[in-house]
Amino acid sequence: MSAEHSAGGAVTALAVAATVPELIDTARQLARSLELPFVDVPDLEFSAIEQYLLCTPEALVLQQTGRKRPGPVLADFVSGAVAHRRQYGGGKGQMIAKACGIKGSLRPGIADVTAGLGRDAFVLATLGCEVSLVERSPVVHALLADGLARAAHSEVADIIARMHLFAGDANEWLRSLSDDQRPQVIHLDPMFPHSDKSALVKKEMLAFRDLVGADDDQAELLAVALEVARNRVVVKRPRKAPAIEGPQPSYSLEGKSGRYDIYALRRLDDT
Repeated sequence: MSAEHSAGGAVTALAVAATVPELIDTARQLARSLELPFVDVPDLEFSAIEQYLLCTPEALVLQQTGRKRPGPVLADFVSGAVAHRRQYGGGKGQMIAKACGIKGSLRPGIADVTAGLGRDAFVLATLGCEVSLVERSPVVHALLADGLARAAHSEVADIIARMHLFAGDANEWLRSLSDDQRPQVIHLDPMFPHSDKSALVKKEMLAFRDLVGADDDQAELLAVALEVARNRVVVKRPRKAPAIEGPQPSYSLEGKSGRYDIYALRRLDDT
């Protein structure tokens, strides 16, 4: 990803920096691998850089700039909302569990091919599923890899061991699988475009939208997923959003703010 420039002066969309001297070499290497600019001393308040990928002693984070900037975005599988959901989220009664066919002792193999920060994949792994995570944005992949590495040395290490991260385009990754590698369930959560007049969007969604844009190839991804999945494809959507262009889902599960469109291909207990 290269820096962007405006006619009125250079404006860099994203750069890499470190918050402590000990991590400067790490940040330089990361900037080189991602083909991003490196900044020696980041200025988060008054900056021509819109977002920083910051190497901090605690984690790799994505940080917007400006005086009223939101907090940092990071992949966290140990604390905060993820920990609360792991402990009190409802287990197999959660809508995502029902959508993916988790019931009784059945734990299908799942590919989450729009991994993002890995929260849905973590829920599925918490419930006992082996989950492949595919993320095509190199920056988001770096955040996710950092979160998984940190969590691998924590009380959720056994859950993290069931999460397997891959980098690359989901369409290409799915097409590359051999017949015996095909997942039973493919989970999709494509970026849904929001208008500027929509309700307040979570800070990570704003950051991601600026970073990766909308998933304009979601119809193609659904078509490929339907070809590759052994048993079902599950699509996460905003509650009032239309289904992805293509075949109509077999059925849907609807919650207060979101829903799951399920494309049933074969009985999960008939494998």
